[in-house]
Parts: sequence; C-alpha cells; structure tokens
Amino acid sequence: ESRTEPLTGQLTVAEVIINRSRSGRFASTICGVLRQRGQFSFVRGGVIPAPPNNVHWRTAVAIARIAMEDLADGGAPRALFFHARRVNPGWRLTRVATVGNHVFYR
Repeated sequence: ESRTEPLTGQLTVAEVIINRSRSGRFASTICGVLRQRGQFSFVRGGVIPAPPNNVHWRTAVAIARIAMEDLADGGAPRALFFHARRVNPGWRLTRVATVGNHVFYR
C-alpha cells in the first residue's frame, strides 16, 4: 500500500494496521486486519501473496518491526483509516494528517 511513500508514510500505514488490530472494531490480529475484504489492494480473496525477495520487501519488514516495537511514531496518531490523495471518498471521519500521498483519519 505504501511502497513508493517516504519512510514516514510507510510507518504511518503500518501504524494504521496495528491500530486497527487493537481497536476492537476490526480483526484482532495484524494478518486478520490485512485479510479483511476490500481493505488492502495487494490482498486478493483474503490471500496475502508470497513476498518478493527485493529491497522493497526488506524495507517493509524493517518498518513493520519498528512499528510493532513502537520505536518511532508515524505522522497520524491513532489513525484507523487512510486513502490516496488522488481520491475523495467523502468519509465523515476526523482527518488526522496527510503524509506523502495518503490522507489519514480516525
């Protein structure tokens, strides 16, 4: 979802996933959150694809570890939702921040 984003944007997306797993409003695990229908574009039919062995994947793993261990903060505290800046879904949510090409909400 955020491979082409700056590191802060990637960290913020990771934090949204973690926030969702802790919120009680979504699945209670990270994998469960990722597999929820229609939430993440890389998941098809509830199946998380096999990771590629490239620099993007290694960066994603490092960012996930940073987020899971709470070693750094992203740019949208307590955010639960995000979308690309190029779309306007008309959500009635509290806008928290714009980081890179994503807009974050709670």
